[in-house]
Amino acid sequence: MSGPQTEALNVQTVRQVQVGGNVPYTVHVGPGVLSRAHVEARQIALIHDEAVPQVWIDRLSAALSPALLLTIAVPQGEACKTLEVLAGVLSRLAAANLPRDGAVVGLGGGAATDLAGFAAASYLRGVAFYTAPTTLLGMVDAAVGGKTGVNLPEGKNLVGAFHPPRAVWCDTDTLTTLPPAVFREGAAEAYKHGLISDPSLIQRVLAPDFMPGSATFTDTLADAIAVKAGVVTRDLTEQGERAYLNFGHTLAHALEAVTHHAVPHGDAVGYGLHYAALLSRTQGGEDLTEYTRAFLRWQQPVPLPALSYDEVQPYMARDKKADADGVRFVLLHGLACPYLTRVPDAVLREQFGVWQAEISGL
Repeated sequence: MSGPQTEALNVQTVRQVQVGGNVPYTVHVGPGVLSRAHVEARQIALIHDEAVPQVWIDRLSAALSPALLLTIAVPQGEACKTLEVLAGVLSRLAAANLPRDGAVVGLGGGAATDLAGFAAASYLRGVAFYTAPTTLLGMVDAAVGGKTGVNLPEGKNLVGAFHPPRAVWCDTDTLTTLPPAVFREGAAEAYKHGLISDPSLIQRVLAPDFMPGSATFTDTLADAIAVKAGVVTRDLTEQGERAYLNFGHTLAHALEAVTHHAVPHGDAVGYGLHYAALLSRTQGGEDLTEYTRAFLRWQQPVPLPALSYDEVQPYMARDKKADADGVRFVLLHGLACPYLTRVPDAVLREQFGVWQAEISGL
C-alpha cells in the first residue's frame, strides 16, 4: 500500500509529511516552523493551552498577525476536554463574530488541540482548522488524522468529530521547554508506531540522541508521524486499518478514566502497550514483551494506584472499538503485523494479573 509522501524543505532541519485522502494537508516538522505558519483566512481565533510558554504564543501570534481576531486560553491537559469548556470557547467565538470563512488555530498539547479542533468542527457547522502541537504526544498522535473531541464522565473521547486540519506545524523548538517526564510520556505513541508499522523506530526512540536539537531527531519524529499519516490517508474514519493505531489504547483509556486522568495519556499508553503485548502472546503471537518492558523502563511512567480488573473492565467495555458483540483488541502477530480480534474475558482477567505483577517489578 502506498504511504504518505515525505520531502525535505531543508535536509538538515525541516521535513514535510503529506497526508492524503479527500482532505489533504501538510505536516511541517522541524525547528522554527511556527514563525513560518500561514493561514488562509482574514480572521483567526487562536486557542491555546494555558501552560504553553508565552514565547510560543507570541511567536505564533506574530506569524498570524494582523488576521488574529482573538486568543482564548483553556485549561492544561484533559481538564480542557469537557462540554463545559467547549461551550465557553464556542461562546467566545460567537461573541467575537468569527465568520464562516474564518479559522481556528490550536496551540498546545494534544488535549488542547483536540478541543480546538472540535470547536472548529462545531462552530457554524465547521470552520477551517489549523494546529500547532507543542508536545511530542501531540505531534505524533493528536495533531494528525482529524480526530477531535471531548470526554464524558463515562469515558474518553466519547463526543467528537472527524475534522482534518488544513495544516500542522510541529515546531521542535517547543519541545525544548517540556519537562523531561512530559517528553518521555509523548514517546509512547512514536514507540507504538514502531511496534505496529516501522520497527526501526523501536531502537531510534530509545536511542540517546532522541532529543530535540540532535542531528537525527527531526527525521525520527517525521518518520513516526509518517506512520500515522499513511494510515489516515488510507482510512480517515476508522473503517478498518486506522483501528490498528489503537494498539495498547483499550487499557490505556481505561486507566485514564478510572484514575480521573491522574495517569497521563502517554504513560497510560506505555502501560497499555505491555498489556497488549501479553495478550498477543496468549493468542499465539510472537513474544514482544521484551520491547514493551524496555520501553516502560525507559519511560518511567507515573506509578499506578491499586486497581482491580473489575474496576477497569467497565471502561474497556466502552472502548470505541467495541461493537454490538463486545470489546475488540488490537494485537500483534509479530512486529508490524497488527490485527483486530476478540479476547475471552477469562484471558483478559488472567493477563491483567500477569501485567500487574510485571509492571510492579519494573
